[in-house]
Amino acid sequence: MTMKAALLRSFGSPLVIEAMPDPVLGTGEVVVDVVASPVLPYMGEVLSGERRYLLQLPLVPGAGAVGRVRAVGPDATRLAVGDWVYCDPTVRSRDGGKTPDITLQGLSARGDGGLHLQRHFRHGGFAQRMLIPTESAVPIGPITPADAGRWCALGLLLVPYGGLLAARLEAGETLLVSGATGHFGSAAVQVALAMGAGCVVAPGRNEKVLDDLVRRFGPRVRPVRLTDDQDENRERMRRTAPGPIDCVLDLLPPAAGATLVRTAAMTVREFGRVVLMGGVGMLGGDDLQLPYPWLMRNNITVRGQWLCPPGAGHRLTGLIGSGLLDLTQFEVTEFPLDEAHAAVAHAAADGGPFRTTVIRPDQC
Repeated sequence: MTMKAALLRSFGSPLVIEAMPDPVLGTGEVVVDVVASPVLPYMGEVLSGERRYLLQLPLVPGAGAVGRVRAVGPDATRLAVGDWVYCDPTVRSRDGGKTPDITLQGLSARGDGGLHLQRHFRHGGFAQRMLIPTESAVPIGPITPADAGRWCALGLLLVPYGGLLAARLEAGETLLVSGATGHFGSAAVQVALAMGAGCVVAPGRNEKVLDDLVRRFGPRVRPVRLTDDQDENRERMRRTAPGPIDCVLDLLPPAAGATLVRTAAMTVREFGRVVLMGGVGMLGGDDLQLPYPWLMRNNITVRGQWLCPPGAGHRLTGLIGSGLLDLTQFEVTEFPLDEAHAAVAHAAADGGPFRTTVIRPDQC
């Protein structure tokens, strides 16, 4: 049997819609009928090669998907045909021990080990069907097909959720989100409040987005309008917080400079935590420089975090199921699979906070 998929044959070439063989199920794997797949705002930069991601071509792109289980391997004891699942694109080697190799299915690989994984778990969600590891199938409970696009926001929300778990955010604490007006930063504000943050300090230059964050989530969001003076910015962030800032989560994109990351990080209190998740420095530019005496004398913990830990998807769906995290905040624009190229262009042009672009392979 065959299926339709959007295929990338070479960097910079348009996606081609064509027939491909159906995935072949193996032990430890699940085949999913894809109903909706999110389109990242920067997917066009990935497909053009601008992001320089490690990808073996040809490849079906698409970081994650929402769909229904079509078939399960013999070692699956809980999943059943017809279950609604989120397809987590983070694939880890099962023999990696404490340092597994990782590939992001349909998006990128990390190092040679990730490329080895990508040879098998290569194709992403821009297709009618998708083969994923059993552990990547996250049950989301019964939903209607019309809601599948909104559930694609899980892929976005999981990124800051991983950072907040790394920060050990506790209920009642004050968090500063560096990059709060961006695609991932605005999601971090929502997730932190759902986890019980007492206050989220949200610095940014886009006043419209800052005002919208307050409108959506209320007075626990404290906006800070940034200037060109970094000393003034640091004081504004500290003054806006109701008390000491317990932790800082940085989600600034590659185009941002390291100076603003440092400004935000140095607002944290003594014994505070700083988690770095953004893309600063990935495309060149100055590296982050934090003063050794300040780190040592104030007992600051600085941690890098790439994506989320295993099992985070199950925990995040619990926040959604309890009503603490509201997916109706997201405005969804849908495209059929045949218009995948238009979907990528739309995501780049309209990829602001709480706006999601999805491809619907069930609407060919």
